[in-house]
Amino acid sequence: MPFSRVLDHARRLGTHGAVVFDLDSTLLDNRPRQARILREYGDSAGLAALAACRAEHWVDWSIRTAMRNAGLGAEEIDRHSHPARTFWRERFFTSEYCVDDVPIRGALAFVRAVRDAGAQVLYVTGRHEGMRRGTVACFDRHGFLLPDGASVVLLMKPTLEESDDQYKVEVQAQIRERGTLIAAFDNEPAHANIYREGFPDAIVVRLDTDHSGRPIPLLEGIEVVPHFEDHARR
Repeated sequence: MPFSRVLDHARRLGTHGAVVFDLDSTLLDNRPRQARILREYGDSAGLAALAACRAEHWVDWSIRTAMRNAGLGAEEIDRHSHPARTFWRERFFTSEYCVDDVPIRGALAFVRAVRDAGAQVLYVTGRHEGMRRGTVACFDRHGFLLPDGASVVLLMKPTLEESDDQYKVEVQAQIRERGTLIAAFDNEPAHANIYREGFPDAIVVRLDTDHSGRPIPLLEGIEVVPHFEDHARR
């Protein structure tokens, strides 16, 4: 597991070092947010099965799969998947709904351990600036370190429309300005690869949670962990 090595580097570099954490499906589990949206759609459409949707019904990013897991029949899924997707899109990328996210196992403890070891914590997310208020409120609710503009920083896309992939490339300039990148944690294979190419000396770790589903192989040297729980047990 890479956790002890990351902390060792953090102690050595202090504030000259930084560790990057993605948010969705890396530090935060957004399935409760997804379930809330589908419940609200179920209420609005008079679909009792969807109105009872739970977080565990979301096993990937497919709304059709979530509907099926919630107990909706095939014909109803065909009828409702498109309007439900539109309903979802209007709500998912908002501060009002992202407050429902919960921490990935062990994430709280490991982020704090990185900061206690002396390194900067950089939250680098594909969320856009319109979600900053809800994101910080979610951090506060669960006890994550709050952005202070100095040792803890939240970097977000300027707009929703900007590509997440492109943003993860462009934001590297800001990361370099802050010092030496010790490690980067991200759930998206494409984004882990971007960090691996941009920072070949850093420890790059992919969280083996859900992701966009694109069949992108990981570059050599990227490590994979299911969560942060192993650190929390140390």
